[in-house]
Amino acid sequence: MSAAAAFPQVTAVNQAVNVLDAGSLLAAFGALGVAVVLFAETGLLVGFFLPGDSLLFTAGLLCAPGTGGGVHLALPQVLTAAAVGALAGSQVGYWIGRRGGRALLARSRARRLHEGAVRAEALLARYGHAKALVLARFVPVVRTVLNPLAGALGVPARTFALWQIAGGLLWTLGLTLAGYALGSSVPNVDRYLLPLVALVVLVSLAPLAVEILRSRRRPHQAPAPDPTPPPGA
Repeated sequence: MSAAAAFPQVTAVNQAVNVLDAGSLLAAFGALGVAVVLFAETGLLVGFFLPGDSLLFTAGLLCAPGTGGGVHLALPQVLTAAAVGALAGSQVGYWIGRRGGRALLARSRARRLHEGAVRAEALLARYGHAKALVLARFVPVVRTVLNPLAGALGVPARTFALWQIAGGLLWTLGLTLAGYALGSSVPNVDRYLLPLVALVVLVSLAPLAVEILRSRRRPHQAPAPDPTPPPGA
């Protein structure tokens, strides 16, 4: 099969592509777009705004028989592209971090990126390397900055590779297959694509919202008393 046949949408871009819209990206670039977007989101700090969760779910939905209208994707191609893009991107992000990730982050003026870095570092400190690398895949922005932070903080390369692969496969295959399963079981589900994508985005933001609420409700610790006796005591 030729490259043009495998990714027919690449050769039929009739309008400007909206990089923030999963449907627009998939209509323009097909499975190839999934690989490129996930690589940029997980490997390059500039990709923190890209719609990884909604892209995976929508791609899986458009693989189901009878959905997508003029856009239909092949499930094996999407699964392969998603896994390759996410896993390769994370490894690139890690090596960027090893070679000066904190300096690159310091040059950025994006507030969301710096907030994500703080949450990523807290995630590593709280859950340890293995659990943090898996959980971060499901938190927007955090999955972008955790990889270079892991490199900058000296997470062992073997440990990082093992758990980023586990988390990456769970994230990419899980969301894609969830979309495919819904599209296969609910007739004409693509008519409700926008509400479904909005729901996926909200669910992906849930861990972040819970963590913010917990941090606000956590009582502030009172300062420890000064052990030095007052003068004249």
